[in-house]
Amino acid sequence: MKILGSDFRKGFCKIKVDNMDDLWVLSQIIEPKDLVKARTLRKIKLGQEGDRKSNVVKKPVTLMIEVEKVEFHKYSNSLRVSGIITEGPDDIPHGSHHTIDVNENTTLTINKEKWLGFQIDKVKDAASDKTSQVLICVMDRDEACFALVKKYGYDYLSELQGDVQKKEMDSKPAKGDFYTQVISVLKEYVERYNIEVIVIASPAFWKEDLMKVMKQKYSDLVPKVIISTCNATGKNGINEVLKRPEISSALKQERVIKETALVEELLVEISKNNLAVYGLEQTKSAAESGAIKNLLITDKLIQELRKKEEYEKLDSIMKLVDQSGGDIVIISEEHDAGKKLQGLGGIGGILRYKINY
Repeated sequence: MKILGSDFRKGFCKIKVDNMDDLWVLSQIIEPKDLVKARTLRKIKLGQEGDRKSNVVKKPVTLMIEVEKVEFHKYSNSLRVSGIITEGPDDIPHGSHHTIDVNENTTLTINKEKWLGFQIDKVKDAASDKTSQVLICVMDRDEACFALVKKYGYDYLSELQGDVQKKEMDSKPAKGDFYTQVISVLKEYVERYNIEVIVIASPAFWKEDLMKVMKQKYSDLVPKVIISTCNATGKNGINEVLKRPEISSALKQERVIKETALVEELLVEISKNNLAVYGLEQTKSAAESGAIKNLLITDKLIQELRKKEEYEKLDSIMKLVDQSGGDIVIISEEHDAGKKLQGLGGIGGILRYKINY
């Protein structure tokens, strides 16, 4: 996502969509009553009214709509923003309905009466070039290189040359001490950069041999590892791995790890009958008291309330938490932690202090 211009105090932000993950973010940000402006296709009837030979064509136009409905279809990676036209060419009637299909490379302007803190953070985070907590290791029989994944590209960290005799056949496994050296570097980077996911790639079977040593001596790293493949080594190998689906999986896993930790903290506090609330009513009461430190909401609850036209219930809670300086986190219902939160009504809060009802 690229921010092309913004003045959040005046309610304005212009965005260019870079990838499909941006669509998920926008589905959580765009709300009913927002004004969204974008280049879109509109059906136009050519010919006189009542003329049987008149044709209907799709014409590219720039329209602004007042949002009524937002639909994100995760399986088809599409975002549809529907509402009433408030601004556009003279030949398109204002007040009529229209749906803007938001895809990769779509540029749109979002105007809100008030941007909440978590919405601004989500936009800035999606637009940032910050380093993630995903580490890539590309290796073969006697070389390994390491890189940190960034939103667009990577930071190249280091190379490691193993003490393996060149006259040995390429099919012969590398020495065990070389694998130990590679794992030692991985462990150092995990601690230094707080790495959540390690992607290990190689041609042939080198990665499998490395994993055997890791399972024997460094089993604590194993849950962080995702195995990938590549034909090249060095920077060419890293560029190759960045295009692999495993990287998308790793970045999603990184997000899942953070979301899971928050949901598990909520569940622990619920089990202790301590610093937690869940369900719309309890959470609303806690928000009114300014007691919520972390507000957790599933994306499924957002969609459900929008369909029922009851989104204002949730919107009021989020505004209260935002005003009291709490963090708002949207939890994906695709993973187990999201499903657990959905089982609690799709909403819960980790509290600053205990509330007695």
